[in-house]
Amino acid sequence: MPQLQRLAVNADQICNNSINLTPEQQHYLHRVLRLNQGDKFIAMDGRGHWWLAVLEAQETGFIASITEEIAANGELPVTVTLMAALPKGNGFDEVVRQATELGVARIVPVTSDRTLLKPSGQKVDRWRRIAAEAAEQSERQIVPTIFEPVSFDLAVKDCGQKHRFICLARGDNRHLWDCLSGLEPPQPPLLRGEPEVDDPPQPPLRRGEQESESIAIAVGPEGGWTDGEVQRAIECGFEPVSLGSRILRAVTAPMVALSLVGAAFEKWQSSTNISPKC
Repeated sequence: MPQLQRLAVNADQICNNSINLTPEQQHYLHRVLRLNQGDKFIAMDGRGHWWLAVLEAQETGFIASITEEIAANGELPVTVTLMAALPKGNGFDEVVRQATELGVARIVPVTSDRTLLKPSGQKVDRWRRIAAEAAEQSERQIVPTIFEPVSFDLAVKDCGQKHRFICLARGDNRHLWDCLSGLEPPQPPLLRGEPEVDDPPQPPLRRGEQESESIAIAVGPEGGWTDGEVQRAIECGFEPVSLGSRILRAVTAPMVALSLVGAAFEKWQSSTNISPKC
């Protein structure tokens, strides 16, 4: 199949093998991408489904017709939740974009003792749009869930992931790669059933809802986590880990951690032919 443009849509836009495109989506497809009547593109609902769609012109604008469902396989064989302290400025925009490209399933913005940013609801909406755009660009089958910002204490207390790591810049801690290398190869996760981007806010990680193979990684703000935060995380089952001997910026550390996760688990995926179900 030739390289086609991708568009994230909501499930409620699909009816009787047709996609009711929003004015913004019509503008993007027709004016930005220069698609016209009869041109094809890939529609994705962010929950594991891809469809081949054809653009159709009407008097009131454009709609799209679904011709077939596409089997796709590009997700990590593990559910990864990034718990990232909010950096200053617009740095979290890039964290969301690159974390999406690297395969994260959930992003929990965290306010910590050293957090300066106090995000508004508009910021959260912006991060969700960035995640959808990055999922389109990187050919993801799911759009990561972006939660409302929560306090550090609530994030670590309600964490239900099976493996939990908190990244520290200093101290004699095991490297994250060594920790990941000691885990058992995962079973493939189901892509369907993930909450949609615009679902009502939910607790970021519910206590007791551990998934068969899931990882939570907590990455701190500029200046790192405080000693008290580290101790509280350890009490909640987090293992302190190192990302190497260099001091990384708050927007760089999440990318290093997620790259290590991807390298470890995709190594297992390729060696055991584990493939997510679509």
